[in-house]
Amino acid sequence: MTDFFHLATDDAGIAHLQLNRPERMNTMAPPFFPAFRDAVQALNDSGRARVLVISSTGKHFSAGMALDTFAGGGPMLDLKSSRARLGFQEGLRRLMACFDVLDSARLPVLCAIQGGCIGGALDLAAACDLRYCTADAFFCIQEINVGMAADLGVLQRLPKLIAPGVVRELAYTGERLSAARALELGLVNAVLADADALLAHAMTAARSIAAKSPLAIAGSKLALNQARDHGTAAALAQMTLLQSAIFDTGEMAEAIAAWKDKRDPRFDPLPPVPDGL
Repeated sequence: MTDFFHLATDDAGIAHLQLNRPERMNTMAPPFFPAFRDAVQALNDSGRARVLVISSTGKHFSAGMALDTFAGGGPMLDLKSSRARLGFQEGLRRLMACFDVLDSARLPVLCAIQGGCIGGALDLAAACDLRYCTADAFFCIQEINVGMAADLGVLQRLPKLIAPGVVRELAYTGERLSAARALELGLVNAVLADADALLAHAMTAARSIAAKSPLAIAGSKLALNQARDHGTAAALAQMTLLQSAIFDTGEMAEAIAAWKDKRDPRFDPLPPVPDGL
């Protein structure tokens, strides 16, 4: 439990991180970012969690970065000298890394979005593997409406999820993308009636993923990310190395036996990442 979210993992290996500041529209103050990064990294490193579901509380998923973050300047926003600007760059890189961890995690990340997914919240959602939303959800690159370019990954990730021309329209106008349009474009995998149905749907998907071989799931995520970021030839070359590393006849035998016996398969979790790395 933190001031910003609650995190728990059940016996099936489903981790659930729930934003819990509905009275502030689940806005993200500076301390949120390292807390979020460290929580996701710890899930990745332990190997116990097989899938992560990120959801929220209240009317809106999140209104993004808290606006008081930008009030009064401060060292985080100091651009008065070349040295200060160099420090700003390093600070921004570290903020970016707080959402990069979703992309690099060994486990799939599912995002359940109700109401507004605004500004930095869309940066977060774009870094997840799968997104689901409620019928009243909307998505907004809010940064352009407050005089800045979005800078935590949405401009880089969203064009790989939906048509680049649509992303440019959102980035230049700050207009809202509706749930129905998000489904049509493929930004979300399903639209549900309300927050309860949304979370139930996300958890059903999470249970399906958690029942699969975590080794094969991690390998699939690595391969998909490689294919997204590289050409086909390079991605296929990586796949030959990846498959030679993770191909496991024992995992396959258990999956086939469970299917034949009409039972749930039993797979070992991924090993924890060694301490000190």
